[in-house]
Amino acid sequence: MSILPEGEDLRKAVKWISAERINNPSIIINKLVEQACLQFNLSPKKGDFLLKYVKDEKP
Repeated sequence: MSILPEGEDLRKAVKWISAERINNPSIIINKLVEQACLQFNLSPKKGDFLLKYVKDEKP
């Protein structure tokens, strides 16, 4: 179980990135986060959180 901040957009972005990493483990994380920020309309603050979160997360 992991703790995520409130916000459906951020939850969807985390799920999307997790699925993308399963399908393509060699994909560059920074690119994924950038795509997620655009796709889910995340603020820069949420984008920074997302990048930190997925870098700390085990694939």
